[in-house]
Amino acid sequence: MNCFKIGVIGTLLLFAISSCNGKKDVLEKNEVTWNYTHKGIWKSEVNDVPEFNLLSVSKKEPRVEAIEQLSEATFPIDKKEIISFTKSGKTYLRFPLAKEEKIYGLGLQFKNVQQRGRIYRLHMDHYGNADDGRTHAPVPFYISSKGYGVLINTARYVDVNVGVAVTKDSKHPAEAKDRNTSKSWSSQPYSDNLEIIVPEEGVELVMFAGKDMMEVVQRFNLYCGGGFIPPKWGLGFWQRVKTRYTDEQVRNEVAEFKDHDFPLDVIGLEPGWHSKAYPCTFEWSKERFPNPEKLSNDLLNDGIRLNLWCNPYLWPDSNLDKKMSPFTATHTVWCGTVPDYTIPSARSIFQEHIRKNQLDIGISGFKIDEVDGKDNWLFSDMTMFPSGKDGEQMRSVYGNLMMRMVDEEYRKINTRTFGLVRAANVGSVNYPFVIYNDCYSHRDFITALINSGFNGVLWTPEVRKSKTGEEWVRRMQTVCFSPMAMINAWADGTKPWEYDELYKNCRDVAFLRMRLLPYIYSIFAQYYFNGIPPFRAVNLENGFAMKNEVLKTVLDGTKNPYEEHAVKSLKDQYMMGESIMVAPLFAGETSREVILPKGNWYDFYTGKYIGNGEPVNIECGLDKIPLFVKDGAIIPRMPAIRQTNEWTDNIPLEVRHYGEADGKFQLYDDDGNSYDYEKGKYTLKEFRYENHRGKVKSLKENGAWSYGKITWKKM
Repeated sequence: MNCFKIGVIGTLLLFAISSCNGKKDVLEKNEVTWNYTHKGIWKSEVNDVPEFNLLSVSKKEPRVEAIEQLSEATFPIDKKEIISFTKSGKTYLRFPLAKEEKIYGLGLQFKNVQQRGRIYRLHMDHYGNADDGRTHAPVPFYISSKGYGVLINTARYVDVNVGVAVTKDSKHPAEAKDRNTSKSWSSQPYSDNLEIIVPEEGVELVMFAGKDMMEVVQRFNLYCGGGFIPPKWGLGFWQRVKTRYTDEQVRNEVAEFKDHDFPLDVIGLEPGWHSKAYPCTFEWSKERFPNPEKLSNDLLNDGIRLNLWCNPYLWPDSNLDKKMSPFTATHTVWCGTVPDYTIPSARSIFQEHIRKNQLDIGISGFKIDEVDGKDNWLFSDMTMFPSGKDGEQMRSVYGNLMMRMVDEEYRKINTRTFGLVRAANVGSVNYPFVIYNDCYSHRDFITALINSGFNGVLWTPEVRKSKTGEEWVRRMQTVCFSPMAMINAWADGTKPWEYDELYKNCRDVAFLRMRLLPYIYSIFAQYYFNGIPPFRAVNLENGFAMKNEVLKTVLDGTKNPYEEHAVKSLKDQYMMGESIMVAPLFAGETSREVILPKGNWYDFYTGKYIGNGEPVNIECGLDKIPLFVKDGAIIPRMPAIRQTNEWTDNIPLEVRHYGEADGKFQLYDDDGNSYDYEKGKYTLKEFRYENHRGKVKSLKENGAWSYGKITWKKM
């Protein structure tokens, strides 16, 4: 068994590797040269960079024009303190950390927002309650509170130690303390570095700098292709029906929503629409759906879109499987073949099939399942693909490959789609998909929603059947303040009126979302044009500060035998756009603490002053989700429509102004369905409230405008 130590020798920074038998190998560090690429962005290629990586899969070009609109920035770290060396086919990286520096990002994590002190293996997988880096979006990108971010662009599993490792040559050595006598002894002494191990001999690194963390996030998103604007119907309410529903049952479900006067824009069909599923045929079940084209057209005429569940593994001897045979991997999943979608011919076969059998009859999108893990549910890492890729590489990007193929097909017909996916990674920010999960933890769902904004992905805290009516309402409230408002009733057929006595509360929050669609649509426009995530951590707000971030824990022989200290994260409140802060309550709660960033904040519902830069305690019944609004905020609202097809020309608009400060908001609109907005066909108007009156200024008029009479309301 070998043991080794790493030391820095003089200015050459040579690494001396000493083995237990006395022999020494001296490794010179890799040359880490940073080349300027765009404003505030630098790239480094350590050794020979593999051609196959996360960004090479997505095929999305940086939004250079938008990046150049951001502020000037200099390289944010002392380059001499960035260290790299290669041994045994692995690249070792070390970045410096300052004393009070905080780290965010590193994938769609479900337990923590602040990541200093964490040890992760960023590994594509289904999240299953373990805080170990296995997640649906293991994005190898971290953001520092000092205003920079680092992307490790590799399709391999990455080991990350965030402020954990203590080196002998540290510039800021930790102090040795006697555990017997020192009350401040810690099992994790102070560490001044962040270490990364990439299991390849070369890797591409990208450094992002900005005036604050938000601008770093913007640069990262824009570098990866920028965000997207969903179709208007995608922001309405979704209901996924039971697995083996039939044509008739789907029609009855739509009628029930209408009878109950509940919003509905999308019906999701689960595995039963396939003739066979797990693995899949991608062909309609003639028994359950004898005429899918008529069903699709009838529902479209009623303002309802269809979204189809699938997984990518092909039923043996199905039409797709026969055509795909030369392009499938060595291993199977549920006895179904696994296509290699890095091969253009394989992509063409799949795209032709879904165009003919689904898109051409009016299907509006897909839910792409089982592209993440678990290990015994997916192809193994030993799988070999015809292109030469292995299972580890393909597992890291399979979700991106599926999204890319669907995205390309809808772009060919100039029709926007919006769907769900179980796996995403760097480069997926421009794909119109939202991640979801089967681990039904409400608190973890909200933590993931907060973390999504650091990682260039979207997340929905979907609703399924709940234990109590109280839990049902609280879940419904949070899903209505997320990227996708959806009930996933695939297993039990749950409806919004599951609990009769609380139905009004569920209906009210659903209609509140529909009223706020002008605001939500506009914050998605900011996602596309400026790279600003529509749902994000309060940590990205200027003036946010949190005290007592390290929790002092008590020594306990069974619960905490090593007296570990915990890093506290704010993981239960978040921003929806630039002005609204959401602070959900969970089952069993009637009150909670909310931490307000600096500046005056007001109650969304009443306009009442709440506080400024301080923790406040609030109480809230089941009839509302706590919402807070910035001083000067302008919030546009329209009438409570049931379906987005009512979002038409001349719909009245109520514009609310909160607080005492002057304010402005850019209201965006387009045709709501095509990609013409990417060609400049849209309308943008700036709403201002100054000197106690509101006014509207047109910034661009080259597309649809849905709004008619405008009424200002001072809250």
